[in-house]
Amino acid sequence: MLRFRSLASGSSGNATLVEARAGSGAPTRVLVDCGLGLRQLAARLAAAGLGPGDLDAIFITHEHGDHVGCALALSGRHRIPLWTSPGTWAAIADERFEPIVHLTADGQHVAIGALQVSPFTVPHDAREPLQLRCSDGARHLGILTDLGHVTPHALAQLAGCHALQMESNHDPALLAHSRYPDFLKRRIAGERGHLSNEQAAQALAQLAHAQLHCVVAAHLSERNNRPEHARAGFAQALGCAPHEVQVATREGLEWMTV
Repeated sequence: MLRFRSLASGSSGNATLVEARAGSGAPTRVLVDCGLGLRQLAARLAAAGLGPGDLDAIFITHEHGDHVGCALALSGRHRIPLWTSPGTWAAIADERFEPIVHLTADGQHVAIGALQVSPFTVPHDAREPLQLRCSDGARHLGILTDLGHVTPHALAQLAGCHALQMESNHDPALLAHSRYPDFLKRRIAGERGHLSNEQAAQALAQLAHAQLHCVVAAHLSERNNRPEHARAGFAQALGCAPHEVQVATREGLEWMTV
């Protein structure tokens, strides 16, 4: 059994809990990104009926603050193994945590209890960003956020997933007319920035298949997007009604079974 729960999503902080269970065995829980403060994260975990001690690992996709957050403090306090790329670790390295840090890279397959994690590279303005395909061996979840454009490599890594949590960051018109400085607008809309609603919908249309039954629009900009815009694009790509598309927010979402 494979399920996931967005604890927070957006420019103010990102964290997704992925849980796998094999038969009657104990569940494996991996926190993908940790872009919250310790108290806030503890509260979000408590709302899911869990505590930090229930985590088997933390996976950090890249070094930006809305993804790293309290990861080192949480990992160190509770001795939770932390997984990330060599580039990301170089950006956040603290020698006090080296005994519990595990490095991985594009193309490697990591087994964490009942969960199989397959990281892959994406184009983003970070040192060595990774996104993930997660599986319990039967069902597959794709997590794709923080990238400026969708590469053939990313599409190949996510082909056949039964559930997707995908960035739909901004509406180009809202971004163009926002109060953001020009350099920031260029960064967000650039090849190593973030996906627009249209880019995300185009990628989703390529990933759609009969067994893809759960799609979450994620990492929406609070200022430069609207949930209804992201929903409309995803619904068109999937051929479904907008209300069938889930949108992850700052407050997170309930558990979703893959």
